[in-house]
Amino acid sequence: MGNRLKGKVAIVTGGGAGIGEAISKKFAKEGAMVVVAGFPEDPVEEVAKEIEEEGGTAIPFTADLSLLANAESCVQLAVKQYGKLDILINNAGTFPEVNLLSDFSEEAFDYLLKNNIRTAFAMSKAALPELQKTKGNIVCAGSESGALGIAQNAPYGGTKGFMHAFAKGLAAEQAQKGVRCNIVAPGPIDTGWTHKDTGPMDKQMEQMVTQGTLMGRRGTPEEVANVYLFLASDEASYVTGAIFPVDGGTLIAKGPAGDQAAQSMKVQPDGQLKLKHSKESHTSIRK
Repeated sequence: MGNRLKGKVAIVTGGGAGIGEAISKKFAKEGAMVVVAGFPEDPVEEVAKEIEEEGGTAIPFTADLSLLANAESCVQLAVKQYGKLDILINNAGTFPEVNLLSDFSEEAFDYLLKNNIRTAFAMSKAALPELQKTKGNIVCAGSESGALGIAQNAPYGGTKGFMHAFAKGLAAEQAQKGVRCNIVAPGPIDTGWTHKDTGPMDKQMEQMVTQGTLMGRRGTPEEVANVYLFLASDEASYVTGAIFPVDGGTLIAKGPAGDQAAQSMKVQPDGQLKLKHSKESHTSIRK
């Protein structure tokens, strides 16, 4: 166990699978008391139990966090259980459909707005009064697509562009209250979203996402969680309103750059976390 977040209380939305699981377990490993939050269908209870079995401290919270009343209940649980709230991780999101805009369903668009935007709005609104007391911070899930856009999923990139501007706006207005806010912008990560068998991508798109990185591979959830850890910790005390890409060089890649990467770059690092739910996410598909 580390101590970079010792004594801190954190809520991680979408905390039961994919990148969220890695964040929850990384934070607990570094001493945080974690509220693992997500839909009832997500394995949040399992992740909280696994954290406890590894010597960490965590409790689950299951609800639709796009509803302000549920978001407020989540924050109240953290304060009731642990006495305060220091960190909010707005990680929850969805990747429901891959389609040209002319064929993109209105149902999928509404689902994106609900899970990628409204959840972050509701959770931030509910958490800010407590974060102002502790001089805490928020870290939001952006995306390289929020800067570049993404073909065959323009609405998804649009929601992430909103998240980038939303977090910067929070940073600007909340500095006077002592609250920092930053953005982590992943590229293709090794979760259910980027595999054709577990997400909406087809075989061609699955290949393109790795070819479009300088490193020629997907990132791991733990590699993303490492950056969340830094931004949420006191080590980032002079960082606010910043976007941190964790994309293997996607933003500066030209063409199929991944094909030219050194073999050593294409090998995922061995992680320290025991991640069991990397490919699970009920928010990756519409209900």
